Amino acid sequence: MSEHGGNSIEVAQRFGIPANELVDFSANINPLGAPERVKALIKDNLACIEKYPDVEYRHLHQALADAHQCDTASVIAGNGATELIYAVVRYLNPKRALLLTPGFAEYRRALQHVGAEIIAYPLTEDAGFQPDLRLLDTLTMTQPDCIFIATPNNPTGLMPDNRFLQSLVQHCEEHRIALIVDEAFMDFLPDNRGLIPHIAATCHLYVLRSLTKFFAIPGLRLGYLVSGDRAGIAWMKSQREPWSINALAARVGEILLDDQAYITATHQWLKLQQHYLWTHLSSCPELTVWPPSANFLFFRCHQPSLDLWHTLLEHRLLIRHCKNYVGLDASYYRIAVRSEQENQRLIAAIQHIFEHG
Repeated sequence: MSEHGGNSIEVAQRFGIPANELVDFSANINPLGAPERVKALIKDNLACIEKYPDVEYRHLHQALADAHQCDTASVIAGNGATELIYAVVRYLNPKRALLLTPGFAEYRRALQHVGAEIIAYPLTEDAGFQPDLRLLDTLTMTQPDCIFIATPNNPTGLMPDNRFLQSLVQHCEEHRIALIVDEAFMDFLPDNRGLIPHIAATCHLYVLRSLTKFFAIPGLRLGYLVSGDRAGIAWMKSQREPWSINALAARVGEILLDDQAYITATHQWLKLQQHYLWTHLSSCPELTVWPPSANFLFFRCHQPSLDLWHTLLEHRLLIRHCKNYVGLDASYYRIAVRSEQENQRLIAAIQHIFEHG
């Protein structure tokens, strides 16, 4: 089985279920679908597939730089943020790295590719799955070359305290530790600009962003990395495979971040449906549900004999089990926030399962 969500075709084939009958809560993709401007742009620019894209992606990099009020020398776009996880690790070539667990699997894979020693820093349920200033002490003791942290974290959906993040940035800058911050879900937090505003004053901060989740374009694949380490950005651009971003994805990326109508509609949908899911799941005594900050919820099922993943699959609902995350077991799950009708269907199914065994 895939280590990621969004594997509905694989699950459908394995269990003999028509893929079009599954409602996929395992992938954290905006259920509003791709913006209409994106669909129109693709339709009107199909001829661009007959030419090679600009190997430097000048217009795309300029649009991203404009959106974050920085120079294009501080930005590199990629075929999804995952490409850039591997690119920044190849550039840093760390001997020792610290990973917060549970966390996104590709950090570990990328580090293993360069033979880095990996130090695990467990985020425990007792501590609310949140890092605190004790992490800085661990950095001092272990002296890693780099650290990965996701804000909000995947799979817990939790956003670390802002003062803690400020202290972490300062500590890593002072001790020359590369701090890679994955903000793949930051766009779902309307009142949080993330750490990109800090890149002008730092050399060891690398901020990853994804356009896949918020703008519902996982099939196009598009992400970017922003850093004050311009030499590092230049190295990554020079070492990447040519044309890793297709022409349509590059063209779409030029218009996404100024689509205010779509951005506003997404925030309005999430405010309502996130609260709906949180309220109803939290009312189930069989579950512990952590307060969400992004477009997905993380919870634990306290019925050890119940395989909620398989049971919901019988209802044609696919959720994300978290047993393959380091530090978690089969009792932990993650679900995406979807449309009102789909969310109602999920809640009804879960209530039915707990009421009828």
